[in-house]
Amino acid sequence: MVVAFMGVVDNLSPFVLIEPDGEVSGYSIDICLKIVQGIRQEMKLPTLKVQFFPVNMDTRFSALLNNRADLECSVSTNNAERRKKFSFTIPHFFTSVRMLVRMNSGIKDWSDLRNKRIVTTKSTGITDIVTKRSNIVALNLSITELDSDQECVRMLEQGLADAFIMDEILLYGARASANNPDKLVITGVSLSVEPYAIMFRKDDPEFKKMVDRQMAKLVASGEIVRLYNRWFMQPIGPDRRSLNMPMNYMLRDSLRYPTDKITN
Repeated sequence: MVVAFMGVVDNLSPFVLIEPDGEVSGYSIDICLKIVQGIRQEMKLPTLKVQFFPVNMDTRFSALLNNRADLECSVSTNNAERRKKFSFTIPHFFTSVRMLVRMNSGIKDWSDLRNKRIVTTKSTGITDIVTKRSNIVALNLSITELDSDQECVRMLEQGLADAFIMDEILLYGARASANNPDKLVITGVSLSVEPYAIMFRKDDPEFKKMVDRQMAKLVASGEIVRLYNRWFMQPIGPDRRSLNMPMNYMLRDSLRYPTDKITN
């Protein structure tokens, strides 16, 4: 079974962590491995192997559509537009859209962005969210989409952009990779809620049933909570640092009444 993952270019820890020896791990990866393990047992296929397939923000979609991957296990948001083409599991994480700015920029909230230069990453859906916000309050934003979070941070540090808008959890990783992270700050009230879920092909209802059964087992057994605590509450990575980020109320509540039908 082919598991697609992002994270080769951008820092997606703790969802995807690529060790120096090339081993792939992380919160999203562990969930997918548990799904494969459950399918292996259910289908009585002891020789079923996992092959990892690196993708980026663009190619994650074509990898599924062209049958080059079976599961996409990174930080893909389950939203109404994507559900037209893909299936999703229940969410395994919720984050919000905020912005990364230079500490001396004077930018504190969205109203401070009027006539500013914005950067974000391609194929994330952030541009649509920001454009709607801009149109509502006439911010007159100049928005540029770049290939990676690293490019966005570089533009911000060089003064070629005023704000980098992205999922809050990813902004922490982007800031950590900056040349001078102490000079950058995450700010702005939450602009939208982004539910991360495992993404896969839409045209295989039997496969979806199998995947959903495995996710249901992870929830019912409490295994998904244990995986969360491993990656968000314990030391991880080469520097053995902990995010110390307890599970938020949205994820806790969603696991009580799990559904893949997200209203957006």
